[in-house]
Amino acid sequence: MKFGVVVFPGSNCDHDAFHAIGHVLQKPVEFIWHQSEDLQNSDVLLLPGGFSYGDYLRTGAIARFSPVMNAISKFAKDGGLVLGVCNGFQILLEAGLLPGAMMRNSGLRFICRHVHVRVEDTNSPFTNAAQKGQILKLPIAHSDGNYNCDPDTLAELEKNHQVLFRYTTPDGNDDTTGNPNGSMNNIAGICNRERNVAGLMPHPERAVESALNSEDGLVILGSMVEALVGAAKATA
Repeated sequence: MKFGVVVFPGSNCDHDAFHAIGHVLQKPVEFIWHQSEDLQNSDVLLLPGGFSYGDYLRTGAIARFSPVMNAISKFAKDGGLVLGVCNGFQILLEAGLLPGAMMRNSGLRFICRHVHVRVEDTNSPFTNAAQKGQILKLPIAHSDGNYNCDPDTLAELEKNHQVLFRYTTPDGNDDTTGNPNGSMNNIAGICNRERNVAGLMPHPERAVESALNSEDGLVILGSMVEALVGAAKATA
């Protein structure tokens, strides 16, 4: 089992992800530079948060042309696990690996605080260690986290249970009170139809130790570990 953390110019959560995986989960992990198409024999790839290429033009719009994205697209097509967090989510959207797009937060301000999200579906490698309806406390830090898509795409996402996480209040109420950025249908994270690629705006890698005011991120990262262990047992 090996994790790869992709590093783009402007990534600033890559070391957070490396620490969460290597030191907290104690799993093998390597950095993968954006100019390389060598994925280091990784079993799961994590695209971290930050401001890739300074977020010039549009968040994720330049990073999606990095050489590593060719390898990631093939890796995902072959069934490999890919998780994009915050800017990583934006890159996956721009690359067409996930549907939809990000817009500026409804309040037009950068938001950096903890939020609550509800686990909407546990039938994915990113949520299998969670309970359906479980409320997770995770931090966000973004200006462009307002998820949007066309009505047909939204209907497909809901119908196929591709919405994995939804913003809520601490008690799980999914009215607009718990939505920090105006995201459509309070969507905080989604997966593709094949369920091996996911993106979310909150940062699980920044919620893995009690000193960080939450360990709920371990539910998401631990789910990927369990998925890999299960896959290995199935092929043994």
